[in-house]
Order: sequence, then structure tokens, then C-alpha cells
Amino acid sequence: MLREATRRTFCKGVALGAAAGLVSDLSVGGAEPRAREARRVRLPRTSPEAAGIPPQAVLAFVEAVEEKVGGLHSFMLLRHGKVAAEGWWFPYAPQHPHMLFSLSKSFTSTAVGLAVAEGHLTVDAPVVSFFPGDLPQKVDKNLAEMRVRHLLTMSTGHDKDATGPTTSQPEGDWVKGFLALPVEHTPGTKFVYNSAATYMLSAIVQKLTGKTVLEYLTPRLFAPLGIEGATWETCPKGINTGGWGLSIKTEDIARFGQLYLQKGRWNRRQLIPEAWIAEATARQVSNGDPASPSDWSQGYGYQFWRCRHGAYRGDGAFGQYCIVMPEKDAVLAITSGVGDMQAVMNAAWEHLLPAMQSDGLPVSEAAREMKEKLSALSIRPPEGKATSPTAGRVSGRTYRFEANDQKLQALTLTFAGNRGTLTVKDERGEQTVEAGSRAWVPGVTALGAPGASKVAARGAWASDDTYVMKLCFYETPFLLTVTCKFGEEQVTLNRQVNVGFGPTQFPPLVGRPA
Repeated sequence: MLREATRRTFCKGVALGAAAGLVSDLSVGGAEPRAREARRVRLPRTSPEAAGIPPQAVLAFVEAVEEKVGGLHSFMLLRHGKVAAEGWWFPYAPQHPHMLFSLSKSFTSTAVGLAVAEGHLTVDAPVVSFFPGDLPQKVDKNLAEMRVRHLLTMSTGHDKDATGPTTSQPEGDWVKGFLALPVEHTPGTKFVYNSAATYMLSAIVQKLTGKTVLEYLTPRLFAPLGIEGATWETCPKGINTGGWGLSIKTEDIARFGQLYLQKGRWNRRQLIPEAWIAEATARQVSNGDPASPSDWSQGYGYQFWRCRHGAYRGDGAFGQYCIVMPEKDAVLAITSGVGDMQAVMNAAWEHLLPAMQSDGLPVSEAAREMKEKLSALSIRPPEGKATSPTAGRVSGRTYRFEANDQKLQALTLTFAGNRGTLTVKDERGEQTVEAGSRAWVPGVTALGAPGASKVAARGAWASDDTYVMKLCFYETPFLLTVTCKFGEEQVTLNRQVNVGFGPTQFPPLVGRPA
């Protein structure tokens, strides 16, 4: 759904054995006066029965997503302001942030709303008015008519997503790249999903406030909500990418959704104007047939999608969700790495939404079953044996590849005890990752990527001659599976990533002993 060039590069890097998300710098919010307050803020917990949700419904939801979409990375279900159910598929865990992709857009929209409330701009301000020094020699009528509200509603007038050409601007000046593009339609007349439009909102906020969106939101939103350690990618000019690039924890997503459900009010403070909440989450433009069963055709607000069942959401590629259900007084926060995002929402609409009742429920045996299930969630490890007769023959042996587009030169697998260590040589040197046969082994690797990323790895012998290693980049949606099939005098290397904007299966490489 999203096609930013930087993120295509990112996904390709993971598929090549990369870590991920290091295509640009990260900016981090600094210390703020409300830091102590942030540490005191915690979402209260309750039982699903007390919140009017049968535990069987939670179980059915989890089982449905595991069966139909391969599982999630985390979820948190809030009802009446309290967490009624939550779970993480290990090695994903509550303390780890997760890449949000386009769920970042809803946070950028919030920054714009706060800037409007503080008098920095209006949604009817012309986009060209903010960047007089970056305009093309001739400003055509459609560009001149583009307003901030058109950026917010993805109705800029572009015929297609402007992100690729914007981020490919040779000088790294994305603002100038965006403004130089032709605007084929009258702004406001055509919905085109356009992450570059969100980037421009980020650039406008920074131009007016002198702060990145992350810096601007930290004291106004993140600190009061208790969101700490947020990071956000930046463009070459130091502007937060806006339409993607934010990483926060699952509970932080839930807090954000609860704030919107409470119409901008948090701990007796109005953090966001109620009028902005209503405007941002309303259907501002049409994006398809609302009678369709698709949750991508129910209308679009200010960087929020309208959903069926009176709900709305922010979402991001591969299954990052902040779903707000006002009619049920509920919020559902999800992180994942799935290819079918609609299937996840279908499971929520089928199992969770209709089960929510107005009154509390008696405790049942299903509560114990639900707790056991949620406490044992895990990413499925490679299937197979801990060792093989082949291990001794190939351990420590280096195999070299002929020149290839994947730029891999050699690999070595070394087995010792319950662990296998994969070392891959590329043009930068040797990159290494260690996998356990009985448990996920945490580490840091830079396999195929510009820099290091956190990973947990596990391996198994699928057959006597085939070793499979799964790399879980647990702060991202990406899971990389590396398969090495050994012959007498060769190894065949296959790599596959769970999701991506391009190919997820890369051509096999055959290596021979050095």
C-alpha cells in the first residue's frame, strides 16, 4: 500500500539478510519538564470479564489471526480506558519499540492540529506560502491552490503517489522535489494516497516552530501520555519523514488511541482540542465505495482512515494499527508483519466487536485458558532437529559465491553446543549472527544493511542436509528465513523475508568450498 523509495530499500536490505530501517538518521526527543510525570503514567489493567468482553472472544481473535494471517507481533485491547487483554509473540516484547510505518501519519496530523491551535497556521493556508525559496520558476495554478488541508486529506491533486520522485531529489531537498512535481488535478478533487504529502506537513511544522515533529510533540503529547524513547527517521535535511519512520511501543500506540477516544483529554488536561479530534477523524474525502467490505473505502480524514462499524484508525504497512471504536468505548493497538491487513481487521470485527457487552461478565474457565494462551505466544521457530550428521562435516567450512547482484561473497556456518553461527562476507567485511537450537538468541547484526540492528535468531535442521535459520528483527515487522542446503562440495543458499514492498523471495546462490 505504501511505496516510499526509502522503505523499499529498507525491505530489500532485510530480504538480503539485512537488519532494517537504517536508511536515514534517527532523531530522539530530549529531556522535557514533564519527564517525571511521564514516568508516573501507566495504563490501568482489568480483566476482560470486568470490561464486558468474554475471554472466549479474545481467544477466538488470536486463533483467527494465527490461522489466517500467520499471527501478529503484539496486541493490546482497551475497554473503558483499561487494558482488558494484551499479548506479545516472543521475541517481541512490551519493552521493545516497533516500526509504525504509515501509522506515523496520524502523529504528524496531531502535530499539525497542535500547531493550528497555537496559531502557527490554518488548514486553509497555501502550501507554497511556507517555502518561497524552494518554489519552481513557474508556479502553476494547481500548485498555487494546494492548501494544508489537501496535504492532510491526501487530495493534493497529484495523479499518483509523489513519494518516489520527492525522495529521489538529487540534492536531498525533498521539499524542493515535491514542489517541482506537476499537479495534474485541481486540489481537493482526487484522493491519492501520498506519503510525500505527510512529509510536507512535517516540513511545515518544522519551518514554523523551529523543531522537528518529534521535538514538537514530545512536551505536548508524548511526555503527558508517558511515551518515552520515541525515535523518528529524518530526511537528508534533518526533517522527520512524517509519513513513516516513527517507532514506539505497543502500549504507546494504545495510549494515543485512548487519547483520541477521550476526545483529546488526558488526566484532566485537554492535550488536543476536541474540535480537531472531531475534524481529523471525520470523513473529509471519499476514497471508494463505503458499501464495500473494505476498510480502505470508508472515507479518509486528516491522516486517519474511516472504518466500518463507526470506527476509525491510523495504520501502517504490514499491520500496524491504532483502531478506535467509539461506539464500544474501545481501542485496539496492534503491531505485526502481515501481508493481508484487511484479514486482521476482519478478525477484530468478527470476534471482538460483537462480543463487547455493556455490563461486566462473571469469571469463567475460559479466563484461565486465555491467560495461558496469551502468556505462551511466540513467533513460530524453524521446524526440525537440533543437530545433524552433516553439521560436523560443514562446521567452520567457508563457501564462496561467484559475483552476484546480492553482493554476497562467502558464508561460513559454525556449530558448537546448542548454537549455530552464520558469518556472511560482503563488500564491507564479515557480518555475523548466532542462533539457538532450543531458544531464540538475542544479538545485533548488520547482515546486508548500512548499520546494525537488534535481532533474535533460532535455527534447526529441517533434514540431514538442510539447516534453516530464522532471524527476527524484533523492532520491525521483518522475519528473515535463511536456508542452507549442503551437497558434497557445495551449499545452496536461499533467503526469504515474511513481508516486503518488493520480492520477498530472492534467487538462490550456490557456493563452493574456498
